[in-house]
Amino acid sequence: MVILGNKEYYKGIGKIEFEGKDSDNPLAFKFYNPEQIVAGKTMQEHFKFSIAYWHTFCGQGSDPFGPGTQKFIWDQSSNPLQAAKDKADAAFEFISKMGFNYFCFHDYDLIQEGATFAESEKRLALITDYIKQKKTDSGIKLLWGTANCFSNPRYMNGAATNPEFNVLARAGGQVKLALDATIALNGENYVFWGGREGYMSLLNTDMGRELDHMGQFLIKARDYARSQGFKGNFFIEPKPMEPMKHQYDFDSATAIGFLRHYGLENDFKINIEVNHATLAQHTFQHEIEVAAKAGMLGSLDANRGDYQNGWDTDQFPNNIQEVTEAMLVFLKAGGLQGGGVNFDAKIRRNSTDMEDVFLAHIGGADTFARALLTADKIITSSPYEKLRMDRYSSFDSGKGKEFADGKLGLQDLYNIAHENGELPLKSGKQELFENIINQHI
Repeated sequence: MVILGNKEYYKGIGKIEFEGKDSDNPLAFKFYNPEQIVAGKTMQEHFKFSIAYWHTFCGQGSDPFGPGTQKFIWDQSSNPLQAAKDKADAAFEFISKMGFNYFCFHDYDLIQEGATFAESEKRLALITDYIKQKKTDSGIKLLWGTANCFSNPRYMNGAATNPEFNVLARAGGQVKLALDATIALNGENYVFWGGREGYMSLLNTDMGRELDHMGQFLIKARDYARSQGFKGNFFIEPKPMEPMKHQYDFDSATAIGFLRHYGLENDFKINIEVNHATLAQHTFQHEIEVAAKAGMLGSLDANRGDYQNGWDTDQFPNNIQEVTEAMLVFLKAGGLQGGGVNFDAKIRRNSTDMEDVFLAHIGGADTFARALLTADKIITSSPYEKLRMDRYSSFDSGKGKEFADGKLGLQDLYNIAHENGELPLKSGKQELFENIINQHI
């Protein structure tokens, strides 16, 4: 039994173990075997599964049409510090029972924001000290921290992109405190998600100034963290819209272009969220491919959207086809650079039993594990790789290679076109590729 606080919050549930795909125990992993080696690494090393503090221990199931349905025992104390300690006890019990090694947080997930900036600073320092001890006792690590610079009404027009300097300054102070907490907890990375860094209307927006201010803000945040000894990665988490009509970190390509423009590409990488990718009208695998091609595949937030809804539903991943295609890109890219797989997902509003959050995370981990096993089998034991290489074989020798090496000019291409005449069609064999994936799942 794993209990790290004064009481057991998830009673009757022990540590979740791997029992294999033939097990009928709902509280056991069927595919996620932490020590199993796949493509040279254990599953645990590939994924570095992390629990999202905000959804798992803060989110109570509310939606625009009604209040929350999950009543957490750790929210009962009226004393903010005691409530935060109770939440931390529950969090570390849950993470330990899941057998995961990491968690992620926003600053005010850890403890309720104070009435003043000074009070918030005091509270965050106190709970950071408490969680530091929890980490020591459990061996659980911090994958990344971040600051919630989007929920408070002061950020209704953005934080780093706010037209009011004093609001930007307040955000800077808040990010400093979140960085301090992340560094104190030996966080391996730090994330910036621009929840309101964008615009509702271009009529009252100077986009150029806002982008410049955001670039300057990130530069100063990076410089401060480095001056304090932080050696980890900074991540940008793209999202196209919601809550803003348009957000400046629209997708991986947009974020990468922004980072390069402001000279931040050596310190920042991309944290890709599945549901954000689909909101941008991309696939999960597309966003991974774009980031990997740029050498910026940093971390993943694992969830999914509802195919009938046009907003961020943050459901737990269960689409094995989608995740398998993503894991093909993941393995070809050599995995993640610094980050891990964070379950930025929430149980449904009508899931109200304490065990439901275990079932959700078990399913999510098993989906990623099964997809990884399938992708590895496709790469090593099917014609998939050869078929892909054959499609581009004309660039491996002769004139094609000369072009790829930059040795042919446009006049050369013109001459070759004249010599070749009309060309036969060559099939892309898309259905065959799709069948190979289905065959191996």
